[in-house]
Amino acid sequence: MSSYMFTYNEQQPNEKYYRKVQLPAGDLHVFAGDRLFEALDYKVFDMANNNLQIPNRLYMSYTPDVHVGVGTCIGTTAVWEAANGYVSPSIVGSDIGCGMRVHLTNLHRDDLQEVKLRRKLVKAIEKLLPAEEHARGHFSDIRLEHVLRKGLHGLPKKYIPDGYTPKKATSLTHVEHSKFVFDESHLDRLPEMYWHRSHRQLGTLGSGNHFAEIQAIEIHENNRAVAEKWGLRDGQIIVMIHSGSRAWGGAVSQYGGSEIGKWMRRTGTADPRLIFAPLDSEAAEAYVHLMYSALNYAVTNRHLIAYAIREAFRDVCGSKFEMTTLYDLMHNYAWEETHGGTPLFVHRKGATRALPAQHPDNPEPYLATGHPALIPGSMGTSSYLMVGQPGGERNYYSICHGAGRIRSRSATKRLVTVDQFESSLRVGTADEIVVNQRMLESIIDESPQAYKDVDQIIESVVGAGLASVVAKCKPLASIKGV
Repeated sequence: MSSYMFTYNEQQPNEKYYRKVQLPAGDLHVFAGDRLFEALDYKVFDMANNNLQIPNRLYMSYTPDVHVGVGTCIGTTAVWEAANGYVSPSIVGSDIGCGMRVHLTNLHRDDLQEVKLRRKLVKAIEKLLPAEEHARGHFSDIRLEHVLRKGLHGLPKKYIPDGYTPKKATSLTHVEHSKFVFDESHLDRLPEMYWHRSHRQLGTLGSGNHFAEIQAIEIHENNRAVAEKWGLRDGQIIVMIHSGSRAWGGAVSQYGGSEIGKWMRRTGTADPRLIFAPLDSEAAEAYVHLMYSALNYAVTNRHLIAYAIREAFRDVCGSKFEMTTLYDLMHNYAWEETHGGTPLFVHRKGATRALPAQHPDNPEPYLATGHPALIPGSMGTSSYLMVGQPGGERNYYSICHGAGRIRSRSATKRLVTVDQFESSLRVGTADEIVVNQRMLESIIDESPQAYKDVDQIIESVVGAGLASVVAKCKPLASIKGV
């Protein structure tokens, strides 16, 4: 990092949480407090400098949870004008459409006070929600082509349980996007084996940092009015889900990256570390259309995970249990947005869109308040519900997407003990965070010690004026894939 120049931009407010880093290939905007910024690995700047060499780029920034990824850091926002823009599968990431979903329930924290009850609930969820990497989902009656083409609107009615009660319906309205429209002829580009594998994986978590978590919320006093409009109450039990587009997104990323790589080699711009092409090229056009199909898959996958969890709760808590959608959003994608009257093509890789009140891109239910921005912590730590602020405009309304790793999975396995992990989960106490894995060794690479301090991340986002906290979510039970 010492070889790069960085400055405080005195024209910007909240400069304590903002720096403009001057790299050889251009300027990088970093939103992070002192401790987080000073701890950044020099590799994140090397990676940024490489990314900044894509032509015609308008803007690039890092959120405070930034860490090294494949080709591009997780925590990146990159912007081009739509008229002369580029798309980069490296900046989108391989798990296209990966994102968050939160559901509200009619339970209170006191209803799940007993550890035995939480264990019973986790076991019930395990039966209906496959958590192994190659597990088969329970939704064989759903046609994959309908999901890819229509998103949530491609599901049979029985999987939209609130569709019959319009006054309570949130499944199709309280989401960032319920359906992406694209040229469906591009679907024929992917081989049959990917269709089969992706169909089997509908309604499954996947491994890595994907999870489903049962949490209890504490409303932030400064945003109590917003929380009430969202239907939140202190002590309320919520369900938070983190997953993506599974095998379909991986196939799109592999195919699109290969086709764009061919274009790069033909034009003499090949770079094994970074894949990109102009939006008006045939390779980029095919990738973008297929990417939208993966976004449809991702939002539907999270919906089906929530459906399975709802059924498990009803098995344990009875038919009066209710679970409604608060919001669903993504943090790995590229799409067109309008900023200042100009159509732009915006990439977010591990970055969450957080729109303020009255922004026209909010879904109608959240126009008056701004939509919920869903920010998970690491396993065993709190997560957050946030809302965008007007100051977020300077970062194209991008904020963090989580805590952000500080060490690799292999390093975590070497350095963190099971006893330390158990302590983080408060195993053996009345406040134990119940997990579905019998052997903690299998998920130790997801322990809190592998991640940054999420409270520092949130402090940076709030301090920079990008978003504010509506509620803090404390974990009670967690379902992890392996």
